[in-house]
Amino acid sequence: MEAAGIGTSFQGGVTVIANFIGGKHKSGSSERLAPVYNPATGEIASHVALASKTDVDAAVAAAATAFPAWAATPPLKRARIMFRFKELIERNLDRLAATITAEHGKVLSDAKGEVIRGLEVVEYACGITELLKGDYTEQIAKGIDGWTMRQPLGVGVGITPFNFPAMVPMWMFPMAIACGNTFVLKPSERDPTTSVLLAELLQEAGLPDGVFNVVQGDKSAVDALLDHPKVKAVSFVGSTPIAEYIYSRGCSNGKRVQALGGAKNHMVVMPDADLDRTVDALMGAGYGAAGERCMAISVAVAVGSIGDALVDKLAARVRELRVGPGTAAASEMGPVVTAQHREKIVGYIESGLAEGALLVVDGRERVVPGHERGFFLGGTLFDHVTPDMKIYREEIFGPVVCIVRAADFATALALVDEHEYGNGAAIFTRDGEAAREFSHLVQAGMVGVNVPIPVPMAFHSFGGWKKSLLGDHHAHGPEAVRFYTRQKAVTQRWLGGRAHGAEFAMPTM
Repeated sequence: MEAAGIGTSFQGGVTVIANFIGGKHKSGSSERLAPVYNPATGEIASHVALASKTDVDAAVAAAATAFPAWAATPPLKRARIMFRFKELIERNLDRLAATITAEHGKVLSDAKGEVIRGLEVVEYACGITELLKGDYTEQIAKGIDGWTMRQPLGVGVGITPFNFPAMVPMWMFPMAIACGNTFVLKPSERDPTTSVLLAELLQEAGLPDGVFNVVQGDKSAVDALLDHPKVKAVSFVGSTPIAEYIYSRGCSNGKRVQALGGAKNHMVVMPDADLDRTVDALMGAGYGAAGERCMAISVAVAVGSIGDALVDKLAARVRELRVGPGTAAASEMGPVVTAQHREKIVGYIESGLAEGALLVVDGRERVVPGHERGFFLGGTLFDHVTPDMKIYREEIFGPVVCIVRAADFATALALVDEHEYGNGAAIFTRDGEAAREFSHLVQAGMVGVNVPIPVPMAFHSFGGWKKSLLGDHHAHGPEAVRFYTRQKAVTQRWLGGRAHGAEFAMPTM
């Protein structure tokens, strides 16, 4: 059944966010619906149709049908579609950001920043003609030439989280499509509308039907995609337990899998750090997007004598944090995504108290006037957190920052290295030697020196170490070209009219 309007249908007056399959909005064959909330009000804003296996099969079939012609499309033509898509994103920036804020809750400026960081990957994909160039060697032996080429895999799948409904999908599909693959996106059912808007913009840019498809859904849709024999590559971003599940199931089905998991990002604050700038950085990195970022700084390691001063300055700022709806210009932090997620974060705060951490600022009772039913929490700050505590070991994914005290640089470095996650780490210092040593030795995939959230630009690649990444390839940048293609080596000789006879020795140059 095709849907009406912008990716929506209406069932008994209820707005339903639909799938996008083969260039058309389709409400699908499933009768299952899930609510989509406005986190600032706590009210149901719409519903999303949860795809059945039949819907997933239809999306993969559309992608598989479109693949041969799209793979044969010259890279320059694919790049030109990416250029038009880039222009359309820029033109629709406010619309995309407003949609993200309405369903996720983050403030509008943050939502715009998210779209722009995704746009940077689209810009990188516009250079696919250069990125796909292989190597050529003339006369590797007498009369023989050799070269390499990179060719697309087939149908790719992206399974993406709620916290970045535009940016994370755009870390995946622009590079996959530019490389000549077709794609099926399974976005989070918590904020599904942005994915459909992106599909519409791709269609407007001239992308052929079936090259990009969206299936809304939950675990049933994920399992159907992981098991589908025509799916060749799967990219996932989310929590580590789910990443482990997706990596295991996808690999067992013979797929190439890239699964980016959770994080517990540390900021090491050295005694010589500029305290005011460090606190500014911690506020944005710890409480931006209500802490719902895989690169959020959730642990600050205060080295030596700086601990008390850091906590005092940070606590004063956290108490003044302006919490409110993401649409309000004065808001610095919006709500978390759902009531269930809010209760999960509250549970972590209660765990920290029970295990003996010092609760310096308690955000549990924060109420936003006029939005009493919204999913709001205030900023929360713990001091004297120790590595054995649950709030230190596990990813909270909320506006909670933990202060850990360390006697010296070596102790601070060991804390970071011994944690099971290795997504990102930062050091704040004026000491170049300490910064260089930290960058070289720390066991994390992304490192910031006086930069709290060291997310690489689109022309580099994003990914962590240890349990923060399963698979051999990082996301976007040069690694994306390698992930979404496979290399072929050609050795060529043109034979003349004179026969040389059979050769039984191992060929050598």
